[in-house]
Amino acid sequence: MVQASLDDIDRAILRELQADGRATNLELARRVGLSPAATHARVRALERRGAIRGYTAIVDRDVLGFDLLCLISVSMQVHQYESVGRLRELIRAMPEVLECHHLTGEYDYLLKVALRNRRELERFVVERLTPLPGIARIHTSLVLSEVKSTTTLPLE
Repeated sequence: MVQASLDDIDRAILRELQADGRATNLELARRVGLSPAATHARVRALERRGAIRGYTAIVDRDVLGFDLLCLISVSMQVHQYESVGRLRELIRAMPEVLECHHLTGEYDYLLKVALRNRRELERFVVERLTPLPGIARIHTSLVLSEVKSTTTLPLE
């Protein structure tokens, strides 16, 4: 487990990279109080251990015209290993699905889906989601506003 072996410097590096993933190694070294060589070695070690999975740009949905953010709850008819695995493969292949969470409770999965408009939502639910094998029930909620959305973990 990575968490057990993180020291204060590792946490500082991760906090800085979460705030600014484009920081140069020199900038990062200055911010955490290490030499550039030591900082580089620590970042590479965090990457090898899986604490850092990758680097990405956070793109604004609204600016690009994705006006609908939906939370779609899905129940399965049968919970057999093969049908669950197949459903997961199909959902992973859907670019509209930003996140998919396996749940306890009334529904089996919760999908976070970004779409441009209600026509895209209708097409997605009717033509792409409903025909998936093993789907028993679908419940769609439209997000009115995002109160908080972050990828930053609290590394205190």
